[in-house]
Amino acid sequence: MKLKLIAAAALIAAAGISAQAQTPPPPPPASGMQQMHEHVREQMQKHMQERMQKRMESFKRILQITPNQEGAWNTWAAAMRPPQGAMHDRAKEHEAFEHMSTPERIDRMRQMRAQRNAEMDRRADATKALYAQLTPPQQKAFDEVSLKFMHHGHRHGGGHHGE
Repeated sequence: MKLKLIAAAALIAAAGISAQAQTPPPPPPASGMQQMHEHVREQMQKHMQERMQKRMESFKRILQITPNQEGAWNTWAAAMRPPQGAMHDRAKEHEAFEHMSTPERIDRMRQMRAQRNAEMDRRADATKALYAQLTPPQQKAFDEVSLKFMHHGHRHGGGHHGE
């Protein structure tokens, strides 16, 4: 009798192990990691937007923008904002590169360069339009502030990445 009980218990245990081996493991907690990265990315983007907003307010005070110049200022300020989701797009691009061949990556980098150049041209045109609306003392202040910004960027490797 004891032998039958032991054999039955062993059979049940073996069936349980077999069933457990066939059950797929739960998905890895990658989604939690992805959520964490997304949260960090959102926080960084929020911080950058707040920082840019403060700089723009400071610059507006330095230039002493008048009510008549407010429209030109707002148009320029909007043109200076990075496109929404730019950081997220860069992360997706890096992931996409992993699945591309070298010629495909080269073609994609050329497309990205063309997009960046178009964005720079759009910002340059907006800057010239605002500059034309400024008085000579405001233009002088704009020149001084923008020169400091350019020098600051070059010291850190050419742009906002090193700030």
